[in-house]
Amino acid sequence: MRLEDERESSNIEDRRGSQIRLGRKKSLGLLGIILVLVAAYFGADPGIVLNLLQRAAPVVEERGTPPVSGQAPVRDETTVFISKVLANTEDIWRTVFADMGQRYREPTLVLFSGVTPSACGMGQAAMGPFYCPLDQKLYVDLRFFDQLKNRYGAPGDFARAYVLAHEVGHHVQNLLGIAGKVQSLQQRVRPEEANQLSVGLELQADCLAGVWANRAHHLRNILEPGDLEAGLRAAAAVGDDTLQRRTQGYVVPETFTHGTSQQRASWFRQGLKSGDVRSCDTFGG
Repeated sequence: MRLEDERESSNIEDRRGSQIRLGRKKSLGLLGIILVLVAAYFGADPGIVLNLLQRAAPVVEERGTPPVSGQAPVRDETTVFISKVLANTEDIWRTVFADMGQRYREPTLVLFSGVTPSACGMGQAAMGPFYCPLDQKLYVDLRFFDQLKNRYGAPGDFARAYVLAHEVGHHVQNLLGIAGKVQSLQQRVRPEEANQLSVGLELQADCLAGVWANRAHHLRNILEPGDLEAGLRAAAAVGDDTLQRRTQGYVVPETFTHGTSQQRASWFRQGLKSGDVRSCDTFGG
């Protein structure tokens, strides 16, 4: 990718220096002490009550270094690359939204290692990159890119850019009100149908990533030979069927939530070909 002349985004929060550990609260609190004393007064075994209270104690986070909102990222090759890709998505989607008579609100990219809190719950590296609509932030553990290259066979700069563009696609869905409508509908249908709606959302995010790539290439000429193939490989590498074969040796289509490898690559190609948000109707309506 040709990113030498691209600016870097200022919407990055680097939490990689934070230490977050999950554990159980050890203190019973005043209410717990009262319950133990009441149990003893009425002849119940206070040890049993104490054990139950300790089991019921909520899971909490303990931080060595709390993440600081807006903390400047540590500059390394991968961070600079991701920052430039994010800035490019900001510029492209700002233009696309303006063409639709709307204003694009830029998301924040959170870089983390291991685990990190989000408005959608505790994020973990094992989940892969994700977008939280409640705080409008993208969450990425950069070690995922090593897995994408070494485990999933999808190396290259544009493979990394596709991952980020896909999560930005979820942000676009959120701003357009698509995500909210789908999530509301999911609450009223059967689990199998809810999974299919999730597939529609993910495939649309792939298509929107393709729309970005189309506009970025035509407006900024950032793509080089081989980039598109790298993006298609990355899309195919994270298909539900491919991941299920890799992890469990067989495929269960009714549990798909992201779409097959063929579907993901196809919808990315669709957006790439059209450069038009209207071409990304993955729900068939």
